[in-house]
Amino acid sequence: MRKKAICFTLRGKRVIERINQGLAELGTEPAEAYISMREEAETDGFFKDGFIRVTEPLADWVRIHFRSGCAILFIGAAGIAVRALTGLPSDKLIDSPVIVIDDNGRYVIPILSGHAGGANKLAILLASVLGAEPVITTSTDINDAFSVDMFAAENRLEILNREGIRQVSAKALEGKSITLSIRDYPPKGPVDIIVADDTDAEYSLLLKPRRYTVGLGMKRDTEEEALEGFFLKTLEMADLRPEDVYAICTIDLKENEPALTALRDRYRIPVLTFDRELLAKAEGTFTASEFVQKVTGVDNVCERAAVMGAGGHAELVLRKQSENGMTMAIARRNVTALSAF
Repeated sequence: MRKKAICFTLRGKRVIERINQGLAELGTEPAEAYISMREEAETDGFFKDGFIRVTEPLADWVRIHFRSGCAILFIGAAGIAVRALTGLPSDKLIDSPVIVIDDNGRYVIPILSGHAGGANKLAILLASVLGAEPVITTSTDINDAFSVDMFAAENRLEILNREGIRQVSAKALEGKSITLSIRDYPPKGPVDIIVADDTDAEYSLLLKPRRYTVGLGMKRDTEEEALEGFFLKTLEMADLRPEDVYAICTIDLKENEPALTALRDRYRIPVLTFDRELLAKAEGTFTASEFVQKVTGVDNVCERAAVMGAGGHAELVLRKQSENGMTMAIARRNVTALSAF
């Protein structure tokens, strides 16, 4: 997950430096560091060390990054974050994760998208890096109860009736057992959760397995907007939505392409990468390209990656589509609801 950290004081700057040093030691992607201060508060060399000055109003800066889906870290007072976020949060299942950290680095507080966006988990990681106290406020977490929206996010299951989240969570908080049924084995009576594409059984919450993988090939430094547009257009060709996608799959050479990580964060779809040796072992007949073979060492990336990501007995439902140096293909996972976890 990409992280954008912003501070407003020298103390806050040091907190971001500590965070990034700790993340680097863990081999984890650091936060992009920003600072917003009055010019008269600057000291010589203040904006060295990779910090970017925020010159626009804070609300404008937040709006840009909030819509990108990346995690936003405010190093400062919670009130600053709350005011800057005014009008942006709209849906707990798609809002960007937001975390507030005081500028002494003592407390790490996830304030938005704790479960679906992963803010709670990120807060715990950052707290461990800083030697700080994570302040988790979500009821299921502090009461050590089952969290169905986190369960869905971790297992790549789409929530089809969000009103059921509250019903299941309330029962979990009361200490009652939560019943879960898989499509091919429905019980005789009502259950709390059913995992299926569809069902006639009675339930509180229906979770749908994500059945499709998107294979991706792209030239270096592809623009984010171009890749997103091509991704959505390719899904439309197959009558699919981003919510149907289990993973975006590509060759390991493209793992850190900015356009790919932006797409990953914007739609919260994990990226699976394979080296050329693994891609060459994909089963099936694929659209070969001498140019791709020369550049990557394998004759096709998008179709092979889609099939590899989908697992055994996958079905290639949309073959290679090309546009401005980008290629995409779509495969369907041949799994039962039970093995979708």
